[in-house]
Amino acid sequence: MSRFLFTFIVFFLVWLGFTTSFDPQEVIAGVILSFIITLFSYKTFTDYGLKYFYPKRIFYIIKYLIVFLIALVKANWDVAKRVINPKLPINPGIVTYTTKLKSDTAKVFLANSITLTPGTLTVDIVDDKLYIHWIDVVSRDPQVIFNEIGANFENILKEIFK
Repeated sequence: MSRFLFTFIVFFLVWLGFTTSFDPQEVIAGVILSFIITLFSYKTFTDYGLKYFYPKRIFYIIKYLIVFLIALVKANWDVAKRVINPKLPINPGIVTYTTKLKSDTAKVFLANSITLTPGTLTVDIVDDKLYIHWIDVVSRDPQVIFNEIGANFENILKEIFK
């Protein structure tokens, strides 16, 4: 039942996000369509249920979005400066980022967060290692790589995907 409700809520929120309207007809249509789609897909949609709606997790999800947006702005600014001023150094290369996250879903969130911030691109995930193309490799030291690329994301994702 928890998986069913979680799936329904996600589909309905997506519906509201796309329609951007609280018109009663659209809300009713969204409820009906979300319910029908949920009936056919909730068993395969997710292994998680309503546990992601606990207040502590919601707090960390909001915190994650804020941290991600700040990292996104900083990374965009850094890449824009490098494009505008070709004298700024770049030292591209592929580095190995070791994660402590256990869940495959958490690893994918981490990889996508790293990829979505300009200047980095997750090339592959193998076990607990992410191979990342970095626009300016400042160090090969694993701790420096961890701190520079994804420590902020990972620390919050640990709390979300417990």
